[in-house]
Amino acid sequence: MTPATDDNQERITALMAQLQQRDHEITQLRETAFAVGSELDLDKVFSLIVDRARELIGAETVLLPLLNQHCNEYTYRAGAGVNVDEIVGESLPIDFGVCGWVWKHKRPWWRGVLCELSEQERNLWEKEAGTLLMAPLVGRQHFLGGIAGFNKVGGGEFTENDLHLLELFAGQAAIAIENAMAMEKVEQAKNEAEEAQSELKRVNKRLSALNQELEYLSLYDKLTGLPNRSLFRDRFRKEIEQHGDGGLALLIVDIDRFQEINDTLGHDAGDELLRVMAERFTKALAAAATISRMSGDEFAVLLTGADGQSAMATARRLLTVLDATVQLAGQEVLVTAGIGIALYPLHGDDISTLFKHADAAMLAAKRDKSGAHLFDEHEDATSPGRFALVRDLRAALDGGEFALYYQPKVELATSTITGVEALARWHRRDGVLVPPDMFITSLEQTGLIQPFTWWALETSMRQRIDWLKRRFDLRIAVNVPISVIMDAQFMTGLGRLVDRYGVRGGITIEITENVFFGDYERLNAVLSELRSFDIECSIDDFGTGHSSLARLRQLPVAELKIDRSFVMDMLRSKDDAVIVKSTVDLAHNLGLRVVAEGVENVATLQQLYRLRCDSVQGYYIAKALPVADLEAFLAQSKWAVARVGASESIEG
Repeated sequence: MTPATDDNQERITALMAQLQQRDHEITQLRETAFAVGSELDLDKVFSLIVDRARELIGAETVLLPLLNQHCNEYTYRAGAGVNVDEIVGESLPIDFGVCGWVWKHKRPWWRGVLCELSEQERNLWEKEAGTLLMAPLVGRQHFLGGIAGFNKVGGGEFTENDLHLLELFAGQAAIAIENAMAMEKVEQAKNEAEEAQSELKRVNKRLSALNQELEYLSLYDKLTGLPNRSLFRDRFRKEIEQHGDGGLALLIVDIDRFQEINDTLGHDAGDELLRVMAERFTKALAAAATISRMSGDEFAVLLTGADGQSAMATARRLLTVLDATVQLAGQEVLVTAGIGIALYPLHGDDISTLFKHADAAMLAAKRDKSGAHLFDEHEDATSPGRFALVRDLRAALDGGEFALYYQPKVELATSTITGVEALARWHRRDGVLVPPDMFITSLEQTGLIQPFTWWALETSMRQRIDWLKRRFDLRIAVNVPISVIMDAQFMTGLGRLVDRYGVRGGITIEITENVFFGDYERLNAVLSELRSFDIECSIDDFGTGHSSLARLRQLPVAELKIDRSFVMDMLRSKDDAVIVKSTVDLAHNLGLRVVAEGVENVATLQQLYRLRCDSVQGYYIAKALPVADLEAFLAQSKWAVARVGASESIEG
């Protein structure tokens, strides 16, 4: 065989080897593209890409850097080969490394690009250029990243053929990645839709529960569980339709001094009181009765088959359940109430009229302190309703319709008028005289008690100054609710009044004796601070609450006022007489003065003198009078009148 023949044979052998290699590469590329393209799980696609790319180009390591959606950073999402665990998951800025070059130029990186680089870049990459190969991954709409191979297995450098194989594979891989990403989005959207569907079911279920709750709240009081105003009126309307011939009774029950409980013991205590009252009232009523919490501290009761006598008996039964005290915020609280009764159809043939008349009867019960009152057309029909009161209160304050009357107090040891109690009166512009119990309660419930009390204090101070100029030395007692005294701005406001009128001494603040001392330390501090203004404190209506002298002796008070309910009956009731005597003795032992209210005859006055009561007030001496009438009374009174600078009492 000639040398030429040998050369030809070698060339043929080499070509056959190349063809076989190409066939192998094409087969491998086809199988790789099919494997990658048929997989839709994105993580599996990434794993297949790096594994098959490593086989295609014979690299020790293959990494898959992909850009984020902002194209400012790339992350190695997968890898195969040496030390990939240290790299996969790491993120780098886009302008760092070969990936940035490939993204910028949208071309593959291999040794052949060195001639295109600047001298500085060539020096940077020339040493490792042959050991690094990277083909771009270009999607249908944007650049995805690349496939990077590092270090040829067995040494040497990546060839141009390796580059072509990797480029071909990268085209298929980009399609596979986008398909897997799309499928992932579809799956994500599906999951989100399923979650949204589940959430929608949960929302619908919750909405259904809320609708049931709203339906309940629209008909029942959330605090007590009793029917609310709407449900009560609906049931009342149906009962009227069924009992056209009568036999229905409406009771309005209003808790006394409820606002004071809220102000001193807190709203939680007030809520607990309402729950206890609702439970007690419900147990006291017949099964056929309907009880509702109308609003605030007001309850309504509907009785069927009732007349005036049976309705009054039910009202008395409800009042009886109040005899037991209620434990609130660590205090034993005695609760009282006023109940008004209206009958259908005697007192009205529609719901609104019956409510109006029952409300008027309730106010009459509070005014007369009778507990319960059956509506009387002749006595109660002309009384202004409570809602009209609330509407007119602000106008009355602004328009100066309120006035202070003054009831004299006599010091028994000297038979001298030494002071007066300021009592508010309201003559409406239409000529109607509104009872104090009615408008004081409305003032407390509407929050207007604050400006009203400041008006009373300022008016009393002005009157004190006027009397001093005319040489009358009369101490003026002003009733101040606990809620006003406990207000954080009370002492500041009082200080301004004292400075404005220069009143030091001669003013007594009366607070009602009760157990509503929620913040006892605060009350003690305020009453102590009153002394800096030479203002005394008196405990009014003593004996009607559940507090004791042992507790009250810790408060800086100057006197006690025995409630009129004990004084008026002390000559007829042995128990009342004992209470009055014990109170006087114990108060004196504690260094307190004692004032007796409700003195209506000379016999009562003489008995109080024998008991060493310090002072008295009541109709026997004089009722509460306007300023002009009081001054006329003082001028002709049989009692001496305390005067400024007088060495002895002066007979009027």
